[in-house]
Amino acid sequence: MVPIVGGQWMEVRTLAVGEVQPPRMTPEGPLIQTTHLSYFSRLTDSTTFAELALLELHRRGIETAGRVGAVVDGAEWCQSFIDYHYGEAVRILDLPHAAEHITLFGQIATPEGPLVTPTECARLRHALKHDGPEGVLAELRAVVAAHPELPEAAKPLAYLEKRQAQLDYPQFAAAGWPVGSGMVESANKLVVEDRLKGAGMHWVEVNVNPMLALRNAWCADRWAESWQVIEREQRRHMVVQRQARRARHHPALEPAAPPATTCAACVVPAASPPVCATKPPHPWTRAWSIRRQRALADAA
Repeated sequence: MVPIVGGQWMEVRTLAVGEVQPPRMTPEGPLIQTTHLSYFSRLTDSTTFAELALLELHRRGIETAGRVGAVVDGAEWCQSFIDYHYGEAVRILDLPHAAEHITLFGQIATPEGPLVTPTECARLRHALKHDGPEGVLAELRAVVAAHPELPEAAKPLAYLEKRQAQLDYPQFAAAGWPVGSGMVESANKLVVEDRLKGAGMHWVEVNVNPMLALRNAWCADRWAESWQVIEREQRRHMVVQRQARRARHHPALEPAAPPATTCAACVVPAASPPVCATKPPHPWTRAWSIRRQRALADAA
């Protein structure tokens, strides 16, 4: 969210694109890293954002990629974004978002205490990551069925059931996919917020996207490449402005008069050459020569 002049806050959407590297074994298990990151951020609606992001994804070679995966939160527009660009992509719900909805069960109070104890929530989160969603969802369904008087418990369950295909974290990890959207969360902070949410900053809305474009280029290490394009466009814009200014101050010459006709009795000279339609310069705008200054001084 970016502060806009007038006290309003508006949402900036960010896409982070990277190359997933082969897993690297560590004492804690396989570590999956995504490198060669680039970013695309815009302050706009989700439909326009999907259309504008086409150029960045094309530049990164999404059409020729061997595999494409998308790690997103549960927002519906993210699924529409994937459908628009690469419907066959592997879709992964960010693990912390899924774990957060398990934690919601522990925040529902009953006369006997929390609906699910913190210890049970931790166990379910661990099972979701390492064993998959089937057993976890079965337990949560039993909890909801046992407490029909708590309709708020059905909401996090419905959220997880709707996205069950995106919760197969053991399978995703075995295939070498990351299961967290940390690179996007980092982009929100380092690419957008560090520049646009400084102390006392409030942005005019039309100035946000130009700054985001510059920020994306800088954070993706493409400043030199992008600046050449910007400089070329700025020079072209200056030429257009200069030509428009010249046209305003020096209108086009009047078209030449047609040749005069002649008769047997007299000859009418041809029209005189066209004369510039602009006014002669004012005397005050003419340079005052040294010779003229000396002549006036001698006369005095």
